[in-house]
Amino acid sequence: MSWAGRGRAALGAALLLGAQAACADNDLVVYSANLLQGQKELAFYGYDTQDSRSSLNGIGAYNFSVGKTFTPHWKSEIYYGEFDRFPGTSVYLSGYEFENTFHFLDAAQYGLDAGFVASYVYVKQPNQPSLFEFGPLLEKQLGHVNQRLNLIWERQTGGVDRQYVFRAAYSARYMIEMDHSTLSPGMEIYYRPADDAHQIGPMLYDEMRFQDKSELEWSLGVVYGANAGAPARTLMARAEYEFY
Repeated sequence: MSWAGRGRAALGAALLLGAQAACADNDLVVYSANLLQGQKELAFYGYDTQDSRSSLNGIGAYNFSVGKTFTPHWKSEIYYGEFDRFPGTSVYLSGYEFENTFHFLDAAQYGLDAGFVASYVYVKQPNQPSLFEFGPLLEKQLGHVNQRLNLIWERQTGGVDRQYVFRAAYSARYMIEMDHSTLSPGMEIYYRPADDAHQIGPMLYDEMRFQDKSELEWSLGVVYGANAGAPARTLMARAEYEFY
């Protein structure tokens, strides 16, 4: 299959999975600290859990967003549709999100890229508090190997629970340069102590470059529960179209 055909097939698979599944909040995604000024994006990501326990089976959602990088150090993104699903319920619109990513340190000078993400999550359901999330983003490129680490804290903006909830996400990939694309097998790890859920699993990433300087990035994978509190399997799909 040609690189263009592979991209169309992957995007179709991602959207098909997203139509059935999900992404509750942003827990299962690893952010990049790198920004490209002037770049715009249309993005989707989602996941769906599979487990023999009814309380952990079929949890999911899917998110759609638009964004733009205004400067070399600032990107703004709006999630205009965040949809959730829980066991025994159908998919519903849970809310919206306004997210900002900042780039502080450049690898050319400091040996790694470092940034910060801050977002406000408006929860649409009655009597449910909205959320504020923030934390540092670290990224290291060493030869063909790219590594990313996110440390995120979450706090309710209303309600009685004002404690900070911590989670961490890590990814590593081996980047294989091809004609007009970069195919990267890798892995992702998620540490979510508040949910008593720790997960790890393989991923496949692809970044496809077109003649008009636009790009299509997609990834597919599955993470497995590393402890009893996590779902047995979580299927994940992402697609992002970037252009100027």
